[in-house]
Amino acid sequence: MDLPDDRRAPERTMRELDWNLLRTFVVLSESRSVTEAANRLRLAQPSVSAALKRLEARIGKRLIDRGPGRFRLTEAGERLKREAVDIQGSILRIATLMRELPDEISGHVRLAVASHVVCPLFDRVLAEFHACHPKATLSIDVHTSAEAVARVTDKSATLAVCLVRERNPRLEYSRLYREYFGLFCGPSHPLFGREGLAVGDLAGQDAVSFETDRLGDVLRPVTLMRAEARMGERVIGVSSHLEEVRRMIVAGLGVGSLPVHVAARDMADGLLWQLPPYEALPAIDVHVVWNPRTRMNRAESSFLKLLQAAIETTPIEARTYR
Repeated sequence: MDLPDDRRAPERTMRELDWNLLRTFVVLSESRSVTEAANRLRLAQPSVSAALKRLEARIGKRLIDRGPGRFRLTEAGERLKREAVDIQGSILRIATLMRELPDEISGHVRLAVASHVVCPLFDRVLAEFHACHPKATLSIDVHTSAEAVARVTDKSATLAVCLVRERNPRLEYSRLYREYFGLFCGPSHPLFGREGLAVGDLAGQDAVSFETDRLGDVLRPVTLMRAEARMGERVIGVSSHLEEVRRMIVAGLGVGSLPVHVAARDMADGLLWQLPPYEALPAIDVHVVWNPRTRMNRAESSFLKLLQAAIETTPIEARTYR
């Protein structure tokens, strides 16, 4: 459908108007002569005069009243100047906004994570990072805590989420969350389902354990809990992976320790039974570890900053899982 005549002219002007003519006109409107405007624009005077004539022809109005000793804007020129200055400002703002907008992040983040890290805050950061940077990719490799720290130390991983035995002064640490360990048994164990148990009822029971469940290692508080219960010296099964320790407990090999919040679902499903002690359970901290000497790509830096911000703005009470 053809536009009416009064609509065709503005549409044609929008399509055909050269924005450089408007820029030239703004400089002319702020000058006292074509020569002065040409000097400011670093153009030849005939080029500026020709540009003004083309603009007046396109607009259909005389914009500058010029002659011997005269160089002033007409009423049409005043109106056009107001609009042209506004347009010029918008173009400048567009350039500034585009310059300030960073390119979309598309790097790779490699995480070294200890077995079965269960932390809603960490999961939230993963979701937020992906929402902000959908082209960035991640890989999560499961290791023992010692191996995870080693990956960060040799710069083959962006960061680690793990237990920490001794702090390396060359690395940075931030506590991600705190969890509490309890003792559990599986359905075939003789203590399963028994109410009113006391710590003394665990005396002599065989154990399932983590490789780090030793007096000199990171799970020392858990080792002391087993010792106080006077459990037997025989350790039937050992693993560095929480899932495998859980498997052996559920299978009835012995009594084993697990983070209470991780075991909650299995307890509800009747696969695990919590044993005493029920109070003053050993607390274990899980840390984020990174190497400040690693030259991180933008995706890695963004992920670490997002995780640090979440940790700093969330009280430790909200990052403690009982």
